[in-house]
Amino acid sequence: MPLPKFNRKALVVALAPVLAAAPMAAHAGGFALLESSASGLGTSYAGSAVEAVDASTIFYNPAGLSYLPGYQFVGSVDLIQPSAKFNNSGSLPSGSNPFGQPNPVRPLGGNGGDAGSLAPVPALFLSAQVAPQWTIGLGVNAPFGQKTDYSPDWIGRFQALKSEIKTINVNPTVAYKVNDAVSLGFGVNYQRIDAEFSQAVNYAGAAFGGALQLGLAPAVANGAAGLVKPEGTGTVKGSDSAWGWNAGAIVKLAPQTRLGIAYRSAIKYHVTGTANFTNVTVTGNPAFDSNFASGNIHADVKLPDSLSASLMHELNSRWTLMGNVSWTGWSSIKDLTFVRDNGVVLSSTRENFRDTWRVGLGATYRVDDKWLLRGGTAYDQSPVRDDSITPRLPDQARYWLSLGAQYRMSPAMTFDVGYAHLFAKDRSINQNNGSTLLYGQINGTYNVSVDILGAQVAYRF
Repeated sequence: MPLPKFNRKALVVALAPVLAAAPMAAHAGGFALLESSASGLGTSYAGSAVEAVDASTIFYNPAGLSYLPGYQFVGSVDLIQPSAKFNNSGSLPSGSNPFGQPNPVRPLGGNGGDAGSLAPVPALFLSAQVAPQWTIGLGVNAPFGQKTDYSPDWIGRFQALKSEIKTINVNPTVAYKVNDAVSLGFGVNYQRIDAEFSQAVNYAGAAFGGALQLGLAPAVANGAAGLVKPEGTGTVKGSDSAWGWNAGAIVKLAPQTRLGIAYRSAIKYHVTGTANFTNVTVTGNPAFDSNFASGNIHADVKLPDSLSASLMHELNSRWTLMGNVSWTGWSSIKDLTFVRDNGVVLSSTRENFRDTWRVGLGATYRVDDKWLLRGGTAYDQSPVRDDSITPRLPDQARYWLSLGAQYRMSPAMTFDVGYAHLFAKDRSINQNNGSTLLYGQINGTYNVSVDILGAQVAYRF
């Protein structure tokens, strides 16, 4: 039988989750990465905007460069292992209940395995005191990123398979010591983003749905679906580079107490790339074929700004206490709309992120001239609202617990290690992206946690 004339608007919705670029898993809320310093990891970054113990302060508060005499090199790497396991509790296969009764188009599938993926996050920082009141620095790190991957036959394959974001940030900075009590810092940020998102594409569901929209009987609709290949894969890849800035101040409130405030600007991207589809049946029907044609796409994305305040107090020669409050403007991400080169909107996905807060407390203990111990805890909010959770971002508020140590190998060289475990409550999901016919219904809970192990070497000369 010939294919019916499919409704173009109805078929476009089949592409939406392919291009829903909200990434999954999180270490510092959403997909931001704090992990650019193993020394800070040990205190859950409770003193990030004020401690200024090494050149990694370039990223956390450039004003801290004023506390670093001479020249310094810092190399750090954090191994981040997120775990995201889905537990099914009533999911439905695609095509279920189009007329109030089960009529699945594709098999349901399994739970997807552990979608977390081990990722190394390196960072490099250099600082140089060029005059008594002036210090310059250069940082290279990754402020946003994640990678998750589900098994190809899982329940939610029509909503998400692979999600990967990589950024690299180059951050030249300068600090000025106003006087013994006040230091100021400023930096510019050149940042590049590369992203890849994939999912299974339900061609049979799209054909099935087109027939239903014409009011055909279920048997005829199933026949229309049978004329196309049942499933394929849709992949979106894109990249862009953009500019931002960061600034900060550190004020000595008393001989043993100081306050740090730091701000990082939002960065706007115009991401360009391609959408590619595999295993597509060419039907000769333009309304069907054009929606699954590979081609160029673009999207505008605004990554959030952030503001942090840290307080540090030296109790005595051994103990130092610190605390931090941070705000991140995740509400800059309202939706993600991808457009073809011809101006046709390929998809528009509502994200509706909310701004978040992070609070942390930490302490260091000086054992002797060689050893320093660290500990800390923190609470991170999630930007994902209950009504907007997706399998790409089953994010949840999390609690940090961190430990760390520093060993001074010589007057010029120190070695730091840190470890953190992030706890999170199970989070429910009940999502069909607006169409159980096309995407199935993901109904269950996510168990999410993160382990982070960091190591760092600092050399002063």
